[in-house]
Amino acid sequence: MRPRNVKIIAKREYLSRIKSKGFWLATIALPLFMTAMMVVPSLVMSKTQTTQKIALVDTTGTVADALIASLERSGRQAIFEVERIKLTGDEQALRADLDARVLDDDIAAWIWVSDETLESDSIEYHAESVSNFLTQQILSSKVSEVVRGMRLAEAGFDVEAIGELSRSISLSTVRITEEGSKAEGGFGALIVAIALFFMLYMTIIIYGTQVMLGVLEEKASRVVEVMLSAVAPIDLMAGKLLGICGVAMTQLAIWISTAFVITSPAMLALAPLPEGFVLPSLSPVVIAHFFGYFLLGFAFFASFYAMIGSAFNNQQEAQQMSSIGVVFLIAPMMVFMPVLNDPDSTLAVTMSLFPLFTPLLMILRIAVKMPPTWQIVLSYVLTLAACGGMVWLAARVYRVGILMYGKKPSLKELWRWIRY
Repeated sequence: MRPRNVKIIAKREYLSRIKSKGFWLATIALPLFMTAMMVVPSLVMSKTQTTQKIALVDTTGTVADALIASLERSGRQAIFEVERIKLTGDEQALRADLDARVLDDDIAAWIWVSDETLESDSIEYHAESVSNFLTQQILSSKVSEVVRGMRLAEAGFDVEAIGELSRSISLSTVRITEEGSKAEGGFGALIVAIALFFMLYMTIIIYGTQVMLGVLEEKASRVVEVMLSAVAPIDLMAGKLLGICGVAMTQLAIWISTAFVITSPAMLALAPLPEGFVLPSLSPVVIAHFFGYFLLGFAFFASFYAMIGSAFNNQQEAQQMSSIGVVFLIAPMMVFMPVLNDPDSTLAVTMSLFPLFTPLLMILRIAVKMPPTWQIVLSYVLTLAACGGMVWLAARVYRVGILMYGKKPSLKELWRWIRY
C-alpha cells in the first residue's frame, strides 16, 4: 500500500462529496429541525390565542360550578372559557341550537352532564373536530376530579384531607458519577441516549451504502479500469473508505457542535424547559467514545459494502446481498429498550461485546451509565479484530471483483477470489 496514493484518492472522495449541495442540505436540515423543535412551539404558543369557548349543560346542578373553580385553581381558565347553559325547555331543541353554534364557530364544543351520564362514568363531548385528544384529556381529568370529590363528600369523607394524603410523589433523579453527583432529568438522559444511538445508526448505514454505490458506479462506467492502471486495488479501496469516512466525521462534528449551541443557556432562554426538567450533560468522554465506535462501525460495515459493490454488477444484485449487513444493524434495535432500561444486565453486556453489535449498543450503555473499564477495553479489542478481518476479506474480494463483469458470482467463486 502506498500512502501517497491513498491520500490522493481519499482527498478526491472527500472533496467531491463535501462540496455537493446534497451533503450540506442533509447536514443543515437536522440542526434546523432540532432548533425548530425547541424554539418554534414556544414562539407559536406566545403569539397565538389558545382559549377555547365551551358550553356546559349541567342538568345535575352540581358539576358546573365545581368544574369552573377547578379550572381556575389549576390555571386552566386561560385555556378554557366555560359558558354555563341551563336546560329550561326542550332538550332536543337545545342540543340542535348548540350544534348550530359550533358550526357557526360561536363555541368550540359543548358538554352535556346528567345523572345518567355520570352513572355510566362518562359525559358527552360534542365538537366539529373530535381529534383534539389533549383538550379532551384535560376536560376528562378535571371532570373526574370534580365528580370524585362529590362522591367522596356524599359518602361522608373529608375531600381536602383525602386529597392532601393521596397527593402524588415524584422522583428527583440524581446521577452519580466519578466527578460527583448532579441532578439530571431521567427523560433528558433518555433523549440523549436515543439521539446518539440513532445518529450512529443512520451515519453508518448511509455512508456504508455510499461506499457500495460509489464502487458500483465506477465499475459500471469502467472508470475503475483507468484508475487501476495507476494505483493498486488496495490503495483504491483504502482511499475510498478514508475519504467517505472523513465526510461522515465532518457531518457528525457539525451535528454535535450544533447540539452544544442549541442547548446553551442563551438558546434555552427562548424555549423555557418544563418545571423540573434538567438537561443532561454530554461529557467529552462520551463524545470521544461516540466517534471511536463510529470509526469501528464504519470500518466494518463500509468494508463489507465495498466488497459487495466490487463483487456484483448492478445495484439490484448488490442490494440483495447487502441486506445481510442491515440485519446486524437492525438487530440492536430489537434489544434497544431492555439495554436502555438495564445497561448492566447479562443481555446488555453480552450483546454489546459482540463485535457487530458493539458500536450501537456500547454507545447506548455509555450514554446511560458508564460500563466498567474492562468491558470498554474488551469491546474495542474485539471490534478492532473483527474490523481487521473484514478489511482483509473485503480487500481480497475487491482486488479481483472490481475487474469482473458478467454474471452474478456464486459463493464458490467468491471463495476462489479470496484464496487467489
